[in-house]
Amino acid sequence: MSDSKPRILIVDDDTDLLELLVIRLTAAGYKVEAVQSAEAALNYLDVSRPQLVISDMQMSGMDGMALFEHIHRALPTLPVIILTAHGTIPDAVAAVQRGVFGYLAKPFDSKTLLANISQALRFVPGAVSQVEISQASWRKNIITQSAIMEDLLTKAGLVAEGDASVLIYGESGVGKELFAHAIHEASKRRHHPFVAINCAAIPEQLLESELFGHVKGAFTGAVRDHKGLFQLAEGGTLFLDEIGDMPLLLQVKLLRVLQERQVRPVGSTQSIPADVRIISATHRDLKAEIAAGAFREDLYYRLDVVALTIPVLSQRREDIPLLTNYFLSMFSDKYQKNINGFSPEAMEMLVSASWPGNVRQLMNVIERCVALSTAPLISPVLVYDAMHREEEQLVSFEDARKSFERDYLVRVLKITGGNVTQAARLSKRNRTEFYKLLQRYQLDPSVFKQPQGSQS
Repeated sequence: MSDSKPRILIVDDDTDLLELLVIRLTAAGYKVEAVQSAEAALNYLDVSRPQLVISDMQMSGMDGMALFEHIHRALPTLPVIILTAHGTIPDAVAAVQRGVFGYLAKPFDSKTLLANISQALRFVPGAVSQVEISQASWRKNIITQSAIMEDLLTKAGLVAEGDASVLIYGESGVGKELFAHAIHEASKRRHHPFVAINCAAIPEQLLESELFGHVKGAFTGAVRDHKGLFQLAEGGTLFLDEIGDMPLLLQVKLLRVLQERQVRPVGSTQSIPADVRIISATHRDLKAEIAAGAFREDLYYRLDVVALTIPVLSQRREDIPLLTNYFLSMFSDKYQKNINGFSPEAMEMLVSASWPGNVRQLMNVIERCVALSTAPLISPVLVYDAMHREEEQLVSFEDARKSFERDYLVRVLKITGGNVTQAARLSKRNRTEFYKLLQRYQLDPSVFKQPQGSQS
């Protein structure tokens, strides 16, 4: 288990100032990591997620603002404080307008710095205890050690505090409903119902009745009053999955409900107040659907107040061993089997696969492996058979290198915990070649052996 103190990353090529900051912030109760370049900071952020970054402005190589831009694109909810010896008021204003949390001129007063840090951490869920937030009940079913996913969960925690409508984007199987339920569990509505409906799975003529309800006699077969999902979700959250497949006529009626906060059952002349938070999800490009006339633009802006995009599994390969072991434990209990794990070759096959069906596909493959296993260790042959995939569909190192060589190396080092021998074997490269690749991207294997905060 890692320390529960808020973690701060300090970046400065002035070793004396760096040491002084480490001493001061450690004495103030923070867990501090220090690096001497922006490049080293980016390498650290590939491995672990602090709650705050404090960076010098003028450094050899990449400067502080360039580092901020990199961080803000990848982890937009991670606050950054810039320190500078040459700052002006216009510089500070410009930095803050671009999203920098704080901008302090050197020499700075320690109390001022600590006040800025305290204020920055107030806006970061889990800053008091990253371990506790990782284990918090609202996100307990989201298994991850990915920095991308941790940033997404930070956003989810922030948006959960209010009632803004959320639109979740993501391919089939990435866990959109899981995220919607997590937002509900983190919100003040968690003691009220979470109700989900797949708009693509119900015929158009029934969808209106399911959403809004109907009164007795409203249509043939309506032998009694029927409460719709808006009524069933009263006080809670209604999750509209595959909202992009909702028929245009119902889009108009849904828009009216969102505007008036009232719902009228089919066949009724009376409207009923609706206190419901809407979270919707889609795998479609809704802007393209709007351009094609298949989705209403006014409804889109009602739903897309806050947008969250869940990455595909191939973009978070470091999570595959975690998810695999989680599903293995779950299905071993279900099928009452004593399975110790996967062989190294079998795990390598799982980590290397393209996973077009994402987490849902991985879960199904693991269940098939467990159901068919007759040995305490699952073999690569069993994994291959369960995946029903052709060998050439597996991602080779050469193919991965062409598109994201550095990212590939980072992920392999994460999976192996910084063990270069294992990483080289997993990548099908000898140690000499692998070290050359690490040097090319300034990757230090020892960094990947450090405790990873919320990931522990």
